[in-house]
Amino acid sequence: MASTVKPLVTPLPDGPNEEPLTAGQWTTIMAIMDTIIPSIRQDTTANRIISTISNLTLPDAEYNATSGHVQKTMVNAPDSKSLDLYLDEKASDIPGFEALLKRTLAHYTPEESRKGLALVLSALDTRAGSLMLTGYVLPIHKQPIHIRQEILDRWSQSYLPTLTTFAKLMSQIGKICWLKTSPTYQKISGFPQVPDHYEPGPHYQYEFMQFPTSSEPETIETDVVVVGSGCGGAVCAKNLAEAGNRVLVVDKAYYYPPSQLPMTEENAGVHMFDNGGAIVTDDSSLTVLAGSSWGGGGTINWSASLQTQDYVRKEWARDRGLSFFETAEFQSCLDRVCRRMGVSTDYIRHNHGNEVLLEGSRKLGYHAKAVPQNTGGAEHFCGHCGIGCGAAQKQGPVVSFLPDAARAGAKFMEGFQVNKVLFEDSNKTKAIGVEGEWVSRNGRGSVDGPLSERIVRKVIINAKKVIISCGTLWSPVVLMNSGLKNWQIGRNLYLHPVNLVAAVFKEDVRPWEGGILTSVCTSFENQDGHGHGAKVETSLMLPAMFLTLMNWTNGLEYKMNALKFRHMNGFISIGRDRDTGRIYPDPVNGKPRVAYTPSAYDRAHIMEGIIAIAKICYVEGATEIHPFIGGVKPFIRDPEEILASTAGNEPDLGVSDPQFQAWLEELKRIGNKPPAGTFPSAHQMGSNRMSAKAKDGVVDVKGKVWGTENLYVSDASVFPSASGVNPMITNMAISDWISNNIAKEMRGVKSTVEARL
Repeated sequence: MASTVKPLVTPLPDGPNEEPLTAGQWTTIMAIMDTIIPSIRQDTTANRIISTISNLTLPDAEYNATSGHVQKTMVNAPDSKSLDLYLDEKASDIPGFEALLKRTLAHYTPEESRKGLALVLSALDTRAGSLMLTGYVLPIHKQPIHIRQEILDRWSQSYLPTLTTFAKLMSQIGKICWLKTSPTYQKISGFPQVPDHYEPGPHYQYEFMQFPTSSEPETIETDVVVVGSGCGGAVCAKNLAEAGNRVLVVDKAYYYPPSQLPMTEENAGVHMFDNGGAIVTDDSSLTVLAGSSWGGGGTINWSASLQTQDYVRKEWARDRGLSFFETAEFQSCLDRVCRRMGVSTDYIRHNHGNEVLLEGSRKLGYHAKAVPQNTGGAEHFCGHCGIGCGAAQKQGPVVSFLPDAARAGAKFMEGFQVNKVLFEDSNKTKAIGVEGEWVSRNGRGSVDGPLSERIVRKVIINAKKVIISCGTLWSPVVLMNSGLKNWQIGRNLYLHPVNLVAAVFKEDVRPWEGGILTSVCTSFENQDGHGHGAKVETSLMLPAMFLTLMNWTNGLEYKMNALKFRHMNGFISIGRDRDTGRIYPDPVNGKPRVAYTPSAYDRAHIMEGIIAIAKICYVEGATEIHPFIGGVKPFIRDPEEILASTAGNEPDLGVSDPQFQAWLEELKRIGNKPPAGTFPSAHQMGSNRMSAKAKDGVVDVKGKVWGTENLYVSDASVFPSASGVNPMITNMAISDWISNNIAKEMRGVKSTVEARL
């Protein structure tokens, strides 16, 4: 049975809707969107491709050839009527597309970026601006589609960064809005909005603090306030509550029970991720995906539960002076959090993509292994956990550590945005609590609609200990907003940048089924002898999260490639980055901004992983290999060569195939330098670095902010450098250590490990 209870999406929960662009600018941007996702029709009278302002018309023979190819190569191919409707649909035909585009521009785009966008759009609507930017006097919205496609293609290859960035962002925004809202694609792709045979799992009945309407601040007293309910905060809450302390966990996000999970991709962007699901770096080279839900990243991650590796522990202990990381105590912390979540490899059933990775690695002599899962020691064959685990089998914070904390007496507050830490004196040395704004749910128990339907209160929380666990993006912003002047706050940001590859197979692989990331190839993880390199893993296969990053060259080709989704597997080359960026607050809205560019050093390591993925897919019989790198054409296998090899008429050359080798060389030549290289990131670390000396970081080895009392940070932002593995277990283990030391301090007990630090 499928979940029927879904949170509303519009209007936005964080304020009233607004018009982000003028009418003229809107006309121009929708013309661009209709170029990215165009209407494609058949014309029996035409003998050549005809392009109008509204659609692209294919001659009868070509249209039939396109339709015939779909019928011939796709399992469960759509009928001709469904295919016609799909090809005919353009972006502006979809009411939800326009609404989502407005929401993206109005609420999730920094003001300076929106102003820059408006400036370009306004210029395109004038004769002089159009001539300068497009080479045509006629405004772009009056041009036929084939001319608009030519313009976008030239922009994507321009030497002017403004135009290349504009083309890339327009393409990605157009694709993601279409994939999230298109009724024809959702029908024709076969992708189910919720897993097949799904029933909502059990859940803990959380009770959240409520306050009446008042113009006066609400004041709360507690022993410990934990700001953030994610992997770090949840572990801290459990340990400190079980130690007998009054604990209050607060989060700006809201809780959604299994009956509302997994969400649709559109709903999840609003309710489960920060900034609508995408935070673009200042130079647009990388897109950050960060959880913002009750349970934080542990609610939307992929279950992968890898412990910190030896070479990383050695680096942190010996090079960074934090000897704790080579102690048995740290290993105990790692094992303890894994036991609580039932982390195991015993019950894994690999889906097609993970089998391809394991078997392809074996054939090529690479080292690959199963990835432990935090699924309570049970099989969890579900590919939707990236937008919430409706079965409640993933033992993230919401299912494990937070209920443990509640049973020990912890209290909870959702919808509470902490603005700053409060201090006893103007020198910012002794923390005494936090201050922020609480926003209730509405009368329907949801978070949609105008703020006038909800209670908004200023809340002050007085506490003996303050633990900031807002994550790598928000924790440094809270510290900066609190007046702390340490210049290291927000710096030393690591992001594990990623390049992606899609592989198309003959069979119907249904990539959305099965565990998301249950295998890893580690042969390329230490390319410099200092622990920097790339791991090869499988990817979350949800249309908007994956196909948004696929290359766009023209509307017809993109639509046809998107049709192959049920025949695709996705793979990532994820780098352990050496070089860093920083977090700082947006000067207008105060949200985290990310200054980061994948360096040439780190990109080279990631490229080695991309080459390995291509080889793995080749030996496993992929018919097409698509790197998500602009300017790189996909490798399309010769059907005759496949038949000859299968029949034994020709020797199987494997990856030595000259055509494949030539394609690999072209891939290396083009490279993954931005803007051609498309880099997402789902791991954020290090912006409040743990250090042995105050001058080198933000917190000491016990998580206490240097130069303060009673103020701690406990999340992935304290990592001394990139973890090199999915950060959940490392984050939880460090938080286990930090919180147990705080508990000892509150009892007046001295740490037994302190003398060795």
